[in-house]
Amino acid sequence: MARPLDHAKRAELLAGVIDYIATHGLTDLSLRPLAAALGTSSRMLIHYFGTKEQMLIAALETQRPNLSVAFVDAHDTGAVRAVLHRLWEENAAGETSTSTRVVVQVLGTASVRQGPFLDYANRAVESFTGGLAAALERLDPPVDDPEAVATILISGLRGLLVDRYVTGDKDRTDRAAYRLIDQSLT
Repeated sequence: MARPLDHAKRAELLAGVIDYIATHGLTDLSLRPLAAALGTSSRMLIHYFGTKEQMLIAALETQRPNLSVAFVDAHDTGAVRAVLHRLWEENAAGETSTSTRVVVQVLGTASVRQGPFLDYANRAVESFTGGLAAALERLDPPVDDPEAVATILISGLRGLLVDRYVTGDKDRTDRAAYRLIDQSLT
């Protein structure tokens, strides 16, 4: 008889997986070192998640923010700008920067290897862009071509996050992010 899942332990493991990937990367991820870092065994990870890919997808699903919620109270361009500025700060160096680093790695991996992360990556891009586009559509006056503006902002900010993570240049990437946001929403 299979051992029942401890859901609290499973949630703890998922958080540990995200921290591990943020520190060690996704490219050469192996279950044994990951399990050792999490204080468990690779056999237990398989018990909780099935496969390495299923474990990674489950961990990633815990990290995707709902951008529609972030913009629920943003009824004008200034409020949308303020939300985007706050999201930039949180993703670049704040509370969500660890999970953002992981999502950026997954998006990069999905763009090269059409493997198990492709569906997750497509849903993530759709969620980010769709959430912002929906907020832009509600503005009065509405933004011209909200989907294109949302794509420019989300893709541009993601590129600036990669630049920031690679170079560590906080000042330049902050200036560029704020300029992108402000100029896209004029």
